[in-house]
Amino acid sequence: MDWVPVAFIAFKVLVFGTGMFFAIKWHYEQGKKGRPIEKRAVLRAAGKLAVFAVIFGLLLWGVLFATFSVSARLGLT
Repeated sequence: MDWVPVAFIAFKVLVFGTGMFFAIKWHYEQGKKGRPIEKRAVLRAAGKLAVFAVIFGLLLWGVLFATFSVSARLGLT
């Protein structure tokens, strides 16, 4: 297997992960400025984020599996 796709995917994960971290941090700090945060609202938002992350991960694995299946049928692997 070539190293190029592995390097590009690792770089993409690193860049997007860093961007998401700073975006979440910025939004968290903006929300903290104006009003006191209710613990229940934070827990609800964290739960929604966790569910979204799990669904996104499953869909990502599905697309990855479909891509490799199609490439195998086309004889690209």
